[in-house]
Amino acid sequence: MIAGVPMQLSDGEFMGRAIRVAQVGKTRSAPNPWVGCVVVSEGAIIGEGATHAPGGPHAEIGALAAAGDRARGATAYVTLEPCSHFGRTPPCVDALIAAGVKRVVTGIEDPDPLVAGEGHARLRAAGLDVTEGVGAAAVRSDLASYVHQRKTGRAFCLCKTAASLDGRTAAADGSSQWITGTEARADAHRLRAESQAVVVGSYTAITDRPSLTARDIDPLPLTQPVRVLIDAKGRVSAEGPLFDTALARTLVITTDASTSRRREEWGETGAAVEVVDTGPLGRGVDLRAMLQILVERFGVIQAMIEGGARLHGALIAEGLVDRMVSYVAPVIIGDGGMPMLGFAGAETIAGALRWSLIDVARFGEDVRLTFEPPTVEVD
Repeated sequence: MIAGVPMQLSDGEFMGRAIRVAQVGKTRSAPNPWVGCVVVSEGAIIGEGATHAPGGPHAEIGALAAAGDRARGATAYVTLEPCSHFGRTPPCVDALIAAGVKRVVTGIEDPDPLVAGEGHARLRAAGLDVTEGVGAAAVRSDLASYVHQRKTGRAFCLCKTAASLDGRTAAADGSSQWITGTEARADAHRLRAESQAVVVGSYTAITDRPSLTARDIDPLPLTQPVRVLIDAKGRVSAEGPLFDTALARTLVITTDASTSRRREEWGETGAAVEVVDTGPLGRGVDLRAMLQILVERFGVIQAMIEGGARLHGALIAEGLVDRMVSYVAPVIIGDGGMPMLGFAGAETIAGALRWSLIDVARFGEDVRLTFEPPTVEVD
């Protein structure tokens, strides 16, 4: 599709273009949603825009600026309902009205309580023709993490695993670099860049000494994701890449089971420390509280969980996982290897958790499988 060239496209096709335009905002827009806008006049695209970093122009503003005076009488296709309130920037509905746009087509209503239908209402009150729900399923899928965060107050929980054919994430000696190839690892770094937090448990922090930064991708995120360490008992010492806050911010989630001295040591590195209750049955940390803290303290939309079997298993057991991305490599490790998930689970096959496969992709010799549980909150 070439800007300025007339094309006989449907509303759905123009909305599909707006969804694609929105993708450049995924690594820069948080805590705002990534939105795409396409302005069309007489079948030709005359302006496109995607959400910039907080404080920068929203998608509608960029598209209207590109369209200029030609926006008068045009149609604007926007993936998410235009905002109607003053935040870091003025309301986008005011800009659409002032530009003389005749019709606005949106994918879904914004679940943010500050908008929640008010944008559509103000556009209609100003005499604009508003069509809602075009490409809604595709838009909801693209904005699933944002919708979930706004509706629940918890960060969207994306669990990522890299495993062998027999479901092992490491060999008997703990070595795991590298189960997957370079292409799969680059894709995992893209997922990091699209997340605002990367979470690991104490075992992974001690064994792998990770930096948890997004690397080897273009473009890099404007801000590296917050590195989150879950360490209920204070096992991890305050040193290594994870506590180098020049690389990125660090947050430690712990409980009263850690010593005050250990918490002071973490804080002295510049890391933030949050003390929460223990999890169910008196073990670990309150993971639901962790996901809420990420929203309240850092505006996180999506948290990528890269912990070990126990952390992943605990999140699944508590029903907190919203999406699982599993990279599977053509490697067989055997019984001595570490399992991908660690939790009690069902005693019979009838009671097993059954998830939905939503995507399959190949990266070199590896395969990426994406699953969602049957009760994902995206509607």
